[in-house]
Amino acid sequence: MKVLKFGGSSVATPQRIQSIIDILKTYHERGEEFAVVFSAFGGLTDVLIKAGKQAEQSDETYKATVQEFAKRHRATAYTLTPDNERVIAKIEQNIADLSDLLHGVSLTRELSMRTLDVVVSFGERSSNLIIAAAMEEQGIPTNYIDAREIVRTNAQFGNAKVDFEATNALIQSHFLENTAKKVWVITGFIGATNDGLTTTLGRGGSDYTGAIVAAALNAEVLEIWTDVNGVLTADPRKVPTAFTVPQMSYAEAMEVSHFGAKVIYPPTIQPVLQQNIPLRILNTFNPSHSGTLITKNPEPSEHPIKGISSISQIALITIEGSGMVGVPGTASRLFGSLARAKANVILITQGSSEHSITFAVMPDEARKAKQAVEEEFDYELKINALEPLRIELNLSVIAVIGENMKSQTGIAGKLFGALGKNGINIIAIAQGSSELNISAVIPQKDETKALLALHEGFFLSETTVLHLFMVGVGLIGSTLLEQIKRQAAYLKHSRRLELQIVALANSKKMTFNSNGIALDSWKTQLQESETSMTMTDFVDTMRKLNLPNSIFIDNTANVEITAHYADILDASISISTANKIAASSNFANYSNLKHLADKRNVQFLFETNVGAGLPVITTLNDLIASGDRILKIEGVLSGTLSFIFNNFTKNTPFSEIVAQAKQLGYTEPDPRDDLSGSDVRRKLLILAREAGLVIESDDIKIDGLLSQKCLNAPTIEAFMAQLAAENTVYTQKITEAGENVLRFVASLEGEIATIGLRTYPPSHPFASLNGSDNMLVFTTERYKERPLVIRGPGAGAEVTAAGVFAEIIRIASKLSR
Repeated sequence: MKVLKFGGSSVATPQRIQSIIDILKTYHERGEEFAVVFSAFGGLTDVLIKAGKQAEQSDETYKATVQEFAKRHRATAYTLTPDNERVIAKIEQNIADLSDLLHGVSLTRELSMRTLDVVVSFGERSSNLIIAAAMEEQGIPTNYIDAREIVRTNAQFGNAKVDFEATNALIQSHFLENTAKKVWVITGFIGATNDGLTTTLGRGGSDYTGAIVAAALNAEVLEIWTDVNGVLTADPRKVPTAFTVPQMSYAEAMEVSHFGAKVIYPPTIQPVLQQNIPLRILNTFNPSHSGTLITKNPEPSEHPIKGISSISQIALITIEGSGMVGVPGTASRLFGSLARAKANVILITQGSSEHSITFAVMPDEARKAKQAVEEEFDYELKINALEPLRIELNLSVIAVIGENMKSQTGIAGKLFGALGKNGINIIAIAQGSSELNISAVIPQKDETKALLALHEGFFLSETTVLHLFMVGVGLIGSTLLEQIKRQAAYLKHSRRLELQIVALANSKKMTFNSNGIALDSWKTQLQESETSMTMTDFVDTMRKLNLPNSIFIDNTANVEITAHYADILDASISISTANKIAASSNFANYSNLKHLADKRNVQFLFETNVGAGLPVITTLNDLIASGDRILKIEGVLSGTLSFIFNNFTKNTPFSEIVAQAKQLGYTEPDPRDDLSGSDVRRKLLILAREAGLVIESDDIKIDGLLSQKCLNAPTIEAFMAQLAAENTVYTQKITEAGENVLRFVASLEGEIATIGLRTYPPSHPFASLNGSDNMLVFTTERYKERPLVIRGPGAGAEVTAAGVFAEIIRIASKLSR
């Protein structure tokens, strides 16, 4: 004997019911003996409850709600059993009986749980009647059983307790007496008291009916057919990468069901567990899938855990005070008071000092739980032996579940590490000595983020997924996207790293996709977006998505964007920026951003601010961290000015070289930003701060290249004309240099920072520069006789994008550790 159960979503429409009958035909054709339990048609239990509540208020709209119930059943009956007058007549009788019952409710304005159980029973009684008749007409010989004939319960209406001794005897007797046909259809969810009063079995009651029947008949297997491919590793609505768990134990299934996995309900497991009957979860809409098999001793799994679950809304209540320490019976009194108040405790944690006990309940039970505890400990509260009870709301519980956890070390560390790396605060922790479940209470807003991070850490540990939010898709941004696209396959295969572009924005529009924006069509998606770009909205959306392993990338030179860096870091989102404004702003802001990054355990990286793709800041930090002492830093820090002075000769007017650099894209849109030395000053300021100096921009002395007339020119065109008029000034400088070279150099020696045009002999490293190369020379205690030289391209979209790309990889390395 097999017992099968099909839920409401599986029988929501005539088409779905026909699919089920097709499945059952294959069982019948194989000669298998089986019983089937069906729920009410999808959504109709809620419709019946709604009608009851309306009638209780004497709200005449209950009649329309009854007609909704009637319409669904008439349509299904006429579709599946159009010529079966007996079934159609019985459905009409059920509708009439329901209407009469609710009419009485509306007159008395009273809807007891006893009456409500009768009201909702019409769902299963009607659905099973139609389906049984349809099965019979399609060649499956069927016995229809109203479960009230075989399931005996107490009179706890709404959530009745089963009398298993009486129920087992009735089921076995009934099935033995009706052996002429091999298939039984049994109404789920309902039962009856010894004196015939209709009862219901509570949430998941149809599953429970299936388990009760399977246990009584010592069935070969209980199959629960639902709308997903078995028990998944996490809620797929929150974790898109969740997948089916092939096998799990009864204990693991109990834990998963406790944490709200809707494919299985806690009462279902106990009857089959006691009889050691396998339980299989299957998908009505994908019947070929093997689903999940639940047994006492499942086969070993490569994963130490079987699932990650959560309860989205809980309230945490803490009782604490010196009056608890060393006092026997405190816990007994506490949980006794909660039991009397019928408050269900979800989680308990207590410090070893016995100074406090914290427990979790559902938010709608928090007030009565608090009141019950306060009444129990009224004396202790009055004499201040206990502190006033503290309630914390807007919390969630997440749990990692698996029997294999007890045989492997590091599970808890992995859990807490994954949460910590993503800035998720743990408010309370609970773990039993069986190590079957580790639970943590976290802010509700971080629930999805935590589930994603933990699922990646435990089930997709070979691959780290980064979620990238990018502002600026001009030359640098588009180049970076192309680099990511070219390198994606290598990173995934060799580095186990997947980069998902979650958001893109330019100055006018922005677009978001939490599953990743396709790199083949990102331009089209951004162009077709109807969402206007504002940095406030961008940051708000980014924070609301709250994805793990998030990185914000700024490819702009926009001051407004940097004003949001603090909020981004505070949201535990790392930053990689090619925008120099933040790191070169006032020292207080720079210091605050660094502090926020440390506080939130994220990264604030701006390597490209100084040397584009060159490892300048990284090298400086490594020198200091390893104990070296910086004596002097000299650098040609502007690729633009490097190009200009590498190509400037006596025979070439200075203004022509500047125009050429501008045409090649080496300069800022206004070349004065380069020639004034302001860009170099920002870079030297950042270097000085990274070297440990408390320094502001005004502390750096600049011997500028431009006259006041050039600086004050009203337009770029006017500036270029004025520069051409002053070509002789620059020709004189190069003539005076003779065989030496001119270089625009930034220097930091001790606490003195200067910038200006300097002359160097041909033997100096600066003299060997060509193109737009940058060069930095570090003189340190270790590199005193032969300074450390870093040289390479200091400008250009390709190398700057590569520098940002390298920072993304650095952040990934930290997150994956």
